[in-house]
Amino acid sequence: MLIVIAGWLSAVLVFSSFFMRTMIPLRTVAICSNVSFIAYALLGLKYGVFGRVYPILVLHAALLPLNVVRLRQQKELIRAVHEASEDETSRALIPYMQTETRAAGAVLFRKGDPADQLYIVQRGRVRLPEIGRVMSDGEVFGEVGLFAPQHRRTTGATCDGDCRLHTITRDKVLELYYQNPQFGFALIRLVAGIVERQAAVEAAARA
Repeated sequence: MLIVIAGWLSAVLVFSSFFMRTMIPLRTVAICSNVSFIAYALLGLKYGVFGRVYPILVLHAALLPLNVVRLRQQKELIRAVHEASEDETSRALIPYMQTETRAAGAVLFRKGDPADQLYIVQRGRVRLPEIGRVMSDGEVFGEVGLFAPQHRRTTGATCDGDCRLHTITRDKVLELYYQNPQFGFALIRLVAGIVERQAAVEAAARA
């Protein structure tokens, strides 16, 4: 019977998902699984068992759009980090970031603090006093300590006026790195570019 075939196919797809090592194949298999389960539940109408399988229809009808959205976000992120400029790559991170507002004078972190977040300035100015830099709209900071061996801040950061910031935790960055190796390599290039640019600015200032 078709309903039996659909049921077994759905089970095989769910089983296969546990072998996916990265997120894009996992989301793809999950979408196929959602479609298969929906078909399985709808076939219940034909075979008179819909009353027993309609919760499956509700569950996978809800999961399908969620998986489609997440898959599209992942693909857009990878495309952005390969094709876009540094600023565009930074903006591609924003869907995965939290947004917070800080008042003027707020201390985001001090030199030597554990480095557990990367920041993008959405609006306002952030001062890094130890190196005499001011970060403004669209700029990334906090990335050096995030990837340093000791995961410690090499400078402090204070809001130079009211600020609105995008933040992403180190754990989330690592999660994205392991889910998408291509994104991971692109992120390394992004951070390396930021560090290189900062080093060039500091060298010019000393000269």
